[in-house]
Amino acid sequence: MGGNELTSIVVSCVLVLWLGWKVLEWIWWKPKKLERLLKEQGIKVLPYNLSLMGDMKENQRLLNEAQSKPMNLSHDIVHRLFPFHLQTIQKYGKKSAFWFGRTPRVYIMDPELIRDVLSNKFGHFSKVRVNPLARFVPRGLLGYEGEKWAKHRRIINPAFHMEKLKRMVSAFYASCNEMVSKWEKLVPSEGSCELDVWPELRNLTGDVITRAAFGSSFEDGRRIFKLQDEQAKLLVDSLNNSFIPGFSLLPTKRNKRMKQIDREVRAILMDIISKRQKAMKIGEATNDDLLGLLLESNHKQIQENKNKNVGMSIEEVMQECKIFYFAGQETTSVLLVWTMIVLSMHSEWQVCAREEILQAFGKNKPNFDGLSHLKIVTMILYEVLRLYPPVLQLNRSTYKNIKLGEISLPPGIQLMLPIILVHHDHEIWGEDAEEFKPERFAEGISKATKNQVSFFPFSWGPRICIGQQFAMTEAKMALAMILQQFAFELSPSYAHAPTTIVTLRPQYGAQIILHKL
Repeated sequence: MGGNELTSIVVSCVLVLWLGWKVLEWIWWKPKKLERLLKEQGIKVLPYNLSLMGDMKENQRLLNEAQSKPMNLSHDIVHRLFPFHLQTIQKYGKKSAFWFGRTPRVYIMDPELIRDVLSNKFGHFSKVRVNPLARFVPRGLLGYEGEKWAKHRRIINPAFHMEKLKRMVSAFYASCNEMVSKWEKLVPSEGSCELDVWPELRNLTGDVITRAAFGSSFEDGRRIFKLQDEQAKLLVDSLNNSFIPGFSLLPTKRNKRMKQIDREVRAILMDIISKRQKAMKIGEATNDDLLGLLLESNHKQIQENKNKNVGMSIEEVMQECKIFYFAGQETTSVLLVWTMIVLSMHSEWQVCAREEILQAFGKNKPNFDGLSHLKIVTMILYEVLRLYPPVLQLNRSTYKNIKLGEISLPPGIQLMLPIILVHHDHEIWGEDAEEFKPERFAEGISKATKNQVSFFPFSWGPRICIGQQFAMTEAKMALAMILQQFAFELSPSYAHAPTTIVTLRPQYGAQIILHKL
């Protein structure tokens, strides 16, 4: 055997040993080290096993089992949505952790610790990115960190000022009026009509965000709405594969379709933005919609600082337009559908809300100031958001050593803030936590939560949802116009089955019987 051959064999052996060492470190030693560090802090961790998925396989099994059939008509929905997490916390306590792939994910349920995480007072928490295919869903303000987030928030803020929001109320009214007029034609003057209101309300909020975001580019906006909805479903379907290294690069049918949707949405948005920019240059652009306000604010930042780097690129503007759609449409549609379902279950609150609305507006067009002063409607919406939050959890990650309360966390730990569990926690809300009691919010959120961070359907702190008032105003407008014209109750065909596809939805629709007033 020659010297060169021997050297080659030695190098190959060393390389194999080094790769083996790295794989062992990746799949076993690093997770076990993190497990030991957590246990030393008094955090009970589920036993680690050599699985790329960690505890996610068991999580999915319990979820499939829980959601295989509808549940009884009640607001005790946690066991259906979070069976694995509920069982883990019941067995190991709130100070516990499970395995998300090879990474431990610690439950954070103490309102004081939630405050610390969401205020980001240490600056040591970042968003968790687990699925490489998430690059095909909108990032924008929701996904940015640090200075980039601050820059985007500064540019976008003016578009959501109260005065700008007032100008969008006419878009809310136009879309709601179309839907209510359609419903009036379906319901006989002396009778009733059964209707699945879930697709109706999704179309409504899609139309609202289309008008409010893009004004006259209405059909293009509708196309974006449909494409992004398909993209969200494909992303959820891909979640179980996200633990397999390189899966997002494979030319699978799903991966190809996600890339195709991304290209199509980008092309539509680029065309809309380019036309608006040309109109701005010749002084013909409108700034009554979100895109116009965003471009105006972006241009102003660049002009004032005489530096294009302080503004957003066209790519970044496109990402923000996508997030307008995704967050704006989803949040309000799920809030409205659960509000109609809940008010069908609690007709006495439906009557109270209608009386308040008729006292404020009669059968006339609701206005911004009147909507802002609807106390009972606001209480109802808050209680629905408590029981049925649109997003069930927030996740964060440590990238430095950090002390959170009494816990010292190393880098590489994920934190799970389970909104649904905190919102239904008997220790926080009392033994009636599963009951619909809007009077909890009679004196506002601070009083209801005793100034704790125990109610955060739109997140909390500096990163609270910038479109919160947009969503609440839109929901009030829709609910006011529905209650002005109709009484409603659940159909016998309705099956109570909350489920999640990114947001909390009715699995089998929302069959409601409408009665014309």
